[in-house]
Amino acid sequence: MNNRNQTTEFILLGLSSLPVHQRLLFVVFLLMYFTTLLGDVAIITVIKMDAQLHSPMFFFLCHFSFVDICVVSITVPQLLIILLSERKSISFSACIAQLFFFLWICNMEFFLLASMAYDRYVAICRPLHYTMVVSKNVCVQMVTVSWVVTALHALLHTLMTSHLSFCASNIIHHFFCDVPPLLKLSCSDISINELVIFTEGGLMLLCPLIFITVSYVGIISTILKIRSIEGRSKAFSTCSSHFTLVALFYGSVFFMYFRPSTSFALDYDRVVSVVYTILIPMANPFIYSLRNKDVKMALQKAFGRAKMSCKM
Repeated sequence: MNNRNQTTEFILLGLSSLPVHQRLLFVVFLLMYFTTLLGDVAIITVIKMDAQLHSPMFFFLCHFSFVDICVVSITVPQLLIILLSERKSISFSACIAQLFFFLWICNMEFFLLASMAYDRYVAICRPLHYTMVVSKNVCVQMVTVSWVVTALHALLHTLMTSHLSFCASNIIHHFFCDVPPLLKLSCSDISINELVIFTEGGLMLLCPLIFITVSYVGIISTILKIRSIEGRSKAFSTCSSHFTLVALFYGSVFFMYFRPSTSFALDYDRVVSVVYTILIPMANPFIYSLRNKDVKMALQKAFGRAKMSCKM
């Protein structure tokens, strides 16, 4: 911890200060948390157990479900504690640790979305070379590089934030430790932090986005060459869920981070944060995985085997 930091703990205000709202929100977010865990654990379990799902697309889906579990586990338990207890404080070291893991996991989602886009591009545009181009080793290398790059990115921003001075107020108008509310709270010069967010942070988001855009240009041009309407519809349906996630993630994150700190609207920021840290991870199993015919068939088989075991 930097010697200039006079703050040893922060106060997280959460989403509402009214007791009635807090109890209601506690129940709602607890149900959402367990729904996310159950949905993503079910997806991971089914993919691991069903040999027919041991393909590159489901390999990335498995990692995406794991990342969703991590995202909600980093943010929601802290929110539930704030809503349930009178004590809303978090130590400086715990806040910085939460910031690091949140930045790491959140950015990992964008790299996984880019990997999924590449998988769909090869499957639709180069189907004869699919098994050779998107091999198991290639998938493992893509995921490994993504984990390392996003960890370094998170470490950079965490270290820069931890070296700021927080000598005035220690009240964070948020429900977890994130970069924008901490920058707004700091009494240091944050121009370097904002510059790094717009340059290095922008590069971290734009690289996957450019990769996704190029992949979709190739996908759409290939689909438009398909003569049958049924064939086009089937090809588009394999990409619609992925495109929905890309739009939701990038829309909310660009709104949250790529603005000057003076334009932060606290209430709007908290709502947007709820969208991409809680709502989207909860919806992912339904938006992406559970709309997939192969996953639904695998789930039906798993439930069928479980029912037979119970009867026996």
